[in-house]
Amino acid sequence: MQASLTVKMMSVTRHAKNLSGLDRSFGGAISRGYATVTKFPRPPPPTEEPHVETFSAPSKPRLYYTRPPLKADLPHVQKRWPFILAFATLGVSAWAAFLLFATNQEKLSSSVVKHIMQTVRDNEELKDMLGDAIRPEPAWYLNGDPWINGSINLPQGNVDLSFRLKGHQGSGTLYFTSIRKGKGQPFTPLRFRVIGDDKKVVNLFPHTSSSTISAECS
Repeated sequence: MQASLTVKMMSVTRHAKNLSGLDRSFGGAISRGYATVTKFPRPPPPTEEPHVETFSAPSKPRLYYTRPPLKADLPHVQKRWPFILAFATLGVSAWAAFLLFATNQEKLSSSVVKHIMQTVRDNEELKDMLGDAIRPEPAWYLNGDPWINGSINLPQGNVDLSFRLKGHQGSGTLYFTSIRKGKGQPFTPLRFRVIGDDKKVVNLFPHTSSSTISAECS
């Protein structure tokens, strides 16, 4: 009887030890699963308000790195359009001057101008005003040739000319206008006069026939 009690007590003691071991193991696991909080004394609240810094504008972004200095300045490229414009203007001006010169030479060598000069040289009244050796007044910009104003358009029946005359006594301006009213008809002079620099006017109509002018113009 006593032996059986002893065995029971020993089994109970062993069971109690096992429970205490499990309690320590579970207690350690549980204690490791939660953070422990230690209460320290809190500092007193501040008595002054914190300093607040304000700005008038947003901050500008700054460079992340300093730019390296340039080794040498790039060469300055000159604009080409002024030279092109000047060259084009010069070319157009030269071409226009050539056309004017060629047109003036064509009028100067025409049969109409030759007949007009023949009539002028044979007129005695004009010789008294301008003198002998009446000729077209040369222009310095045409290398001694005269400048003939107006146009000679024989197909359309219209001749309108004016140019300067010069003699050994004076000079003046000659005006000649002639039209053809219809195809196949003779030219009719409408104006053929010389106005001197002294405002004296000499009409050449009485010494010029329409048939002669029409024959020269045709």
